[in-house]
Amino acid sequence: MELQLESKKEGNELTILLVGEVNTGTAPNLKELIDSEIADSNVIIFDFEKCDFVSSAGLRVLLATYKTLKAKKGQMKLVNIGPNFKEVLNITGLDKVFGCK
Repeated sequence: MELQLESKKEGNELTILLVGEVNTGTAPNLKELIDSEIADSNVIIFDFEKCDFVSSAGLRVLLATYKTLKAKKGQMKLVNIGPNFKEVLNITGLDKVFGCK
């Protein structure tokens, strides 16, 4: 399945709505968007309301984003997480690392 990314920037806060699946084929598109915006963003909010699946490639992108933001004292939040992705985050312990709602 394809991934569509909708982003909204307000000041230094970037919100990214993910529509579809974040997998090996689509994770580079997400990384490219983040790389183009992260220098001017102190807060990045990932909205998973319309995201059906996140693979390990997607988790790597999220973890790299988290580390970059933490190094510059920024924040990352994950919102509207579905039960399947929430379970993956719980099992991996990443729910304690990322700001999940």
